[in-house]
Amino acid sequence: MNNLFANVSRRAFLAGAASFSTMLLSACDHGGGQTATGGGSAGASDTFRSVDDIKKAGTVNIGYFSDKAPFGYVDKDGKPAGYDVVFGNRLAKDLGVEANYISTDGLNRVPFLQSNKADIMLANFTVTDERAEKVDFSLPYMKIKLGIVSPESAVIKSVDELKGKKLIVSKGTTAETYFEKNYPEVTMVKFDSYADAYNALLDGRGDAFSTDNTEVLAWVKSNPGFVVGVDDLGNADTIAAAVHKGNTSLLEFINNEITGPLAEENFFHKDYEETLKPVFGDDVDPETIVVEGGKV
Repeated sequence: MNNLFANVSRRAFLAGAASFSTMLLSACDHGGGQTATGGGSAGASDTFRSVDDIKKAGTVNIGYFSDKAPFGYVDKDGKPAGYDVVFGNRLAKDLGVEANYISTDGLNRVPFLQSNKADIMLANFTVTDERAEKVDFSLPYMKIKLGIVSPESAVIKSVDELKGKKLIVSKGTTAETYFEKNYPEVTMVKFDSYADAYNALLDGRGDAFSTDNTEVLAWVKSNPGFVVGVDDLGNADTIAAAVHKGNTSLLEFINNEITGPLAEENFFHKDYEETLKPVFGDDVDPETIVVEGGKV
């Protein structure tokens, strides 16, 4: 698993996904696309696919990161894999449809939902008030803080040590927002994808990289010469699934899954054992990451 993670983290995956036509549903068609209530962002579609629409189509479109192992990545067989993907596969199974995974990056998570390119977003999506104005979040299934990874030859052990240095971040992430708000004096080098950001760190185009602590703790396991000098930065945040604003039927389905059968099965702990523990080993307590039943 560690070799797989190293291969994933060291190369940039293309974020392009198999293109498909957006389903245009007539208002007079029984069971057709619903219309979102309230205001929306410019360019956002007013319609979305309800649970009934998805079941009729036989496919649910799920946005995920293809370059963020072990949470979302492409395995050696070219198939989506990771913690988020195991969750997505279960949602698709219980919907009675096939899962169609669409690779995204941090900036496109909200637009992909608003344009209905994705029905569900499972791309390590941190819940924030700003994002909640544009999409609807489910109950959480994971919790995280921020971390900072840097070369062991020049370890960054606090934000103060970033003075005069370059911090790598991925665009559209909570790390970018956190440093813009709280440490505007820190010089950030921004990249569209996680793979590009990690490659920049490996190439020395920045002094450190900040993203979710769970991510950097996993990455250093397979990248000798780098350490996580900061693993508890900022407030504790939650990770949740997201849907188009106003898609009540799909949101209720996901929440009912989280509080119902998945909670009864201790699903996310099993997901952790399958996808994250092989990377984290005994260095990380699953209780610091896993959320069951939507209760933090």
